[in-house]
Amino acid sequence: MISTHFKHIRNAADMAPLKDNSVDLVVTSPPYPMIEMWDDCFIRQDSGVFGALTRGGGWTAFERMHALLDSVWDEVCRVMKPGRFACINIGDAVRKTGDDFGLFPNHSRIISAMVKRGLTPLPAILWRKQTNAPNKFMGSGMLPAGAYVTLEHEYILIFRKGSKRDFETGGERQARRESAIFWEERNQWYSDIWYDLKGTRQALSTSRVRNRSGAFPFELPYRLISMYSVAGDTVLDPFSGIGTTALAAMTAGRSSISFEIEADFAGLIPDEAGAMDGVIGFSNRVIQSRIDRHASFAEERIQSGKPMKYINRHYGFPVVTRQETDLFIRPLADARPVAGNGLEITYAGQALKEIEGACLAHGQKDSMPDKGGPAGLRSYAQGGWRNLKLFE
Repeated sequence: MISTHFKHIRNAADMAPLKDNSVDLVVTSPPYPMIEMWDDCFIRQDSGVFGALTRGGGWTAFERMHALLDSVWDEVCRVMKPGRFACINIGDAVRKTGDDFGLFPNHSRIISAMVKRGLTPLPAILWRKQTNAPNKFMGSGMLPAGAYVTLEHEYILIFRKGSKRDFETGGERQARRESAIFWEERNQWYSDIWYDLKGTRQALSTSRVRNRSGAFPFELPYRLISMYSVAGDTVLDPFSGIGTTALAAMTAGRSSISFEIEADFAGLIPDEAGAMDGVIGFSNRVIQSRIDRHASFAEERIQSGKPMKYINRHYGFPVVTRQETDLFIRPLADARPVAGNGLEITYAGQALKEIEGACLAHGQKDSMPDKGGPAGLRSYAQGGWRNLKLFE
């Protein structure tokens, strides 16, 4: 399998390189209106934003900023295939304009914009970004009637275009089965509050660039891509920044298309992944980490006497549900640059290290062999899958 990844340095309000109904998933985080670090980004596109802020017209500035985002949402809705999803990470803003201090609800404004464009809003995720900073509290401190609650969460808004996606061909259904997530991941990822993701430190080249980047942690787009698309799909990020979504798509076996208005962010992927060899190493470490976490979960579950009824046919380890038996996270085998600020990733058709012993013994079976109840399940935990290493 091969995925391709391209980045366009242009305003996503005009995504002319993309055809109608050509994208399977949108994962993005736009500049946040009324957050001061993004003011210049909006002012360069609409000088009226500066005038409104100067006059203390907070709500006028808010609407003018969102009008610029609306032009991108027009294009997003055009290029999305029916039945596909858009996931938008956005935070609300608190700000004093003139003599008035208040909340500017970016999330509700974007929901309204997407509904007007025909998308269906679905249950959102709250990303809890708590901080222990002593200055996080706002207002009059310990005195009542003048203090404000902290704003320590952001939203991941989920939208669908049209009705539910159909998987019509045998190949599409097989790709969906291989793109399954682990039972324990489902229980965490599909929760409506994410407590476990922390903001990311950005190793950017200059402070000027850093001041204009609001990158989310790699795990955020990686989860969303795994939750709302299948292997071989194409993921769009119209506000690419340093390219975290593209890197997550590479790791997840999806293609990606990125748009970024700032020439300073012309690089396709974040510095953390480095050169092409770094992409392979970074992504395969992420994959190995998922395998390790599942192996630990399976061992703990078996030791506690809880059932693991099925065997994954690719890795040979036990899984909770039949839907996980075809799950396969394709490792990256090669990466090469292509013309047009692009990268082509080749994936291995099987784990890079031979899976031997107990793993192969059960790799072609859908269900756990009968080993005589919990004691037998504990003995199965001594199998080779406990220390399964896919990459040397």
